[in-house]
Amino acid sequence: MDPEEEEERADEPNIGRFAALVLAAVAAGGIADLILDAPTRPSPHVVLELVLILLSLGGLGYLARGWMTARASLESTQRHLATRLAERDAWRASAEKALDGLSHEVDRQFHAWALSPAEREMALRLIKGHSVKRIARETERSEKTVRQHAVAVYRKSGLSGRAELAGFFLGGLLLPNGELSDGDRGQER
Repeated sequence: MDPEEEEERADEPNIGRFAALVLAAVAAGGIADLILDAPTRPSPHVVLELVLILLSLGGLGYLARGWMTARASLESTQRHLATRLAERDAWRASAEKALDGLSHEVDRQFHAWALSPAEREMALRLIKGHSVKRIARETERSEKTVRQHAVAVYRKSGLSGRAELAGFFLGGLLLPNGELSDGDRGQER
């Protein structure tokens, strides 16, 4: 976590810390009361204080266990994310030349279809798999406008929809030696 995120978290109200503070205060108060009273025999008052002390300490233990579990889960998730980001960056670095060539060919095809700049942007986002809602949100356009641009892309390209658009550009991609993965074989059947 970067320092800015830690600062933001420090400013947030934390109900868990407040609950732990209250439980610790109840336990400390109960222990202090028992010491100050110095009871010589058990009474309902002493039993009640002991129960409250034990419940408070149990609650503190429960919170501590939850915090440790959450911290371990967060650390595991952060390690997993770092691994995935490293994989993504390594793939991008190794595929940069091919991606650059593909980008130029996609752009060339968009020009051949005479797509407007807005239609080219929509087509690229559709190829990337973005939903109409996401495109509308990210481009600050209405969903209706995004759909109209998508329809124009399909009409000008002669393709029937998003799947054919993606397939037009990505359908010829093969694994080395023209091999198909087991998942691709299952889809061809």
